[in-house]
Amino acid sequence: MDFVKEIKNWLELKIKLWPEKKEITFKRGEIWWCSLGFNVGEEIFGKGDKFTRPVLVFKKFTSNSFLGLPFTTHGRKGSWYVEIETKGVKRWALLNQARILDKKRLTSKIGQIGDTDFQRVKRSFFGVLWFLKIVIPPCGGNHRVSPNLFNYSK
Repeated sequence: MDFVKEIKNWLELKIKLWPEKKEITFKRGEIWWCSLGFNVGEEIFGKGDKFTRPVLVFKKFTSNSFLGLPFTTHGRKGSWYVEIETKGVKRWALLNQARILDKKRLTSKIGQIGDTDFQRVKRSFFGVLWFLKIVIPPCGGNHRVSPNLFNYSK
């Protein structure tokens, strides 16, 4: 793989995405094709001309930003992965690749996962956060997560 060429291609696309004004709305539990780009090391990246990958809208923060969980179709096992099947396709949510994304990266909606599957993803995600809280103590100060941070009533 020619990394320099891929990085240049991603930067060209990112420059095009920056000024776009997208009149789309997205909701928690939806799966979208999302331009994740060409990233570094073990960071998940998109594929194809638009560097896309399916992403679950896990938490909507504003009308423009959300916490997204990328998917892979390569089977994974472990607490960092949650298997979901949508439209006959098995996907694994990559909990360790969660990131804040802007809607400018969204290209097209794939579908929505059911509430039961969303609750499984949510429980697994918070299980990972709890694990990290126990294993890696805060460096000082009060680092509690606000109970309203992940209000799922919307």
